[in-house]
Amino acid sequence: MTDQAVKERDQSIDEAQDVGILSRPRVDVMETDNEVLLLADLPGVRSDGVDVRFENGELTIHGRRFPSNAGRKRALTEYEPTHYHRSFRLTEDIAADRIEAEMKNGVLTVKLPKAEAAKPRRIAVKG
Repeated sequence: MTDQAVKERDQSIDEAQDVGILSRPRVDVMETDNEVLLLADLPGVRSDGVDVRFENGELTIHGRRFPSNAGRKRALTEYEPTHYHRSFRLTEDIAADRIEAEMKNGVLTVKLPKAEAAKPRRIAVKG
């Protein structure tokens, strides 16, 4: 079950010392028989501005959106640099060595494959 496979870890962010907005991206978590999918909204973040890590059973997502007007004279600025951060605790039901991530159109998709032992299977009944 999804609530057992992925648990959000609430923690303070120590990396907010730089200028900009600190944001917690919205995340959807969906589950199939084979994997748990995590979709995170990171508007304005390019794939080279995303860092996804798995350490000690914890999946951490960092994203940085940089200002697009660097070196230009500003008449009005509403687009601020943003630092995104979320952490989730994963159970052993996830095959950590097969986790994949893709950034496309401001949405980060993280595929968390289930370990073989966690997948549902049909048991043949002998008789």
